[in-house]
Amino acid sequence: MERIAIIGGGIGGLTLGLALQQRGIEMVIYEQANVMREVGAGIILQPNGRKGLVSLGIDEPVAAVSSRMSKLHGCDYRSGEVQSSTSNDAIAKRYGLPSLAVHRGDLHGVLLRAVLEAAPDSIKPGYEFVGMTQKSDGVELRFSNKPSERAALVVGADGNGSTVRSTAFPGTPVRFNGQVAFRAIIPMERVPPIVAELELAMYRGSKRYVLHYPLRGGELMNLIGCGQTDIWENEGWAIPAEKEQFLDAYSDFAPHLLELIDAIPSDDFFKWGLYDRPPLECWTNGRVTMMGDAAHPMTPFLGQGAAMAIEDAVVLARAIDEAPDVETALIWYEETRRERGNNVALWSWEEGRALQNPSIASKGAAGYGLLDYDPATTPLVRT
Repeated sequence: MERIAIIGGGIGGLTLGLALQQRGIEMVIYEQANVMREVGAGIILQPNGRKGLVSLGIDEPVAAVSSRMSKLHGCDYRSGEVQSSTSNDAIAKRYGLPSLAVHRGDLHGVLLRAVLEAAPDSIKPGYEFVGMTQKSDGVELRFSNKPSERAALVVGADGNGSTVRSTAFPGTPVRFNGQVAFRAIIPMERVPPIVAELELAMYRGSKRYVLHYPLRGGELMNLIGCGQTDIWENEGWAIPAEKEQFLDAYSDFAPHLLELIDAIPSDDFFKWGLYDRPPLECWTNGRVTMMGDAAHPMTPFLGQGAAMAIEDAVVLARAIDEAPDVETALIWYEETRRERGNNVALWSWEEGRALQNPSIASKGAAGYGLLDYDPATTPLVRT
């Protein structure tokens, strides 16, 4: 098979690249940015996502740069009183692995090093994908600033605003979904003791919630406040914000949370408007397919965005490796992944409404039955 082109060098694209490399399949990752790095802050990596990393042999180095919380707390947003707790040991006993908190940049770095170690020339930064032409035996890729290139198949791993998706399936632009989030990473020495002791805690208020958890073995505290709004925000992970905006919007939350917000370094505080698209009913067009947020844009409310991209990547690599041809591989991949990926995207929306309404029970990823899944052993649907 000719090489496989992966558009997008984020967590999903790198995971797919590594999974293909380990199966002896040639691939190249085209990344628009000139420097390969992951933006954003922390993520909760739950057992189903970790199982994909285990299959690739990189779970241990990821765990080494992560934080393992002892408990996951649900707290009253006004008083801060702990109302419920889930033991991470119980999660490990039930699902085989505990949940981890990891900085996106750290996870991305582990993946990037693994891919480059296997093939230093397999990643091409500074390639802005703008279009493609499909032929019977391959795809011609066009870039705004580079010569055209050719591949046997193309995988769109370029996120919510996927250009690959817009080219293969035009007509569904990204949309503001009515949520604006504040985010910050705070050095642990600035964190109030009660917050440091709790480690991971969720505070569910009316139309808003606050979540905090440690990163890098307790060196940092990740803080997120996410709420509903009618105000349209520019898309992006790094829109500078003022602490006063955060304090005003969450002024009725627990005193230690307001103290935590006040401790945010002034040069490391951002907000972003959440954008998405409807999940695709069909992920494949000829020799082009999608994965991760390009196929099923994921809101953050189930903590499954990175996990779904990892699952997609492992299953797609397995299908390409085991199928007799490209067309069959893409059918197997989509039939194995489409229902789960699209359902999780919709369930995440439901969970978001629950997290922002204390009168509605929150299920979490475990409540939706998501954590048992292992992308390395789940049978491929060979239709």
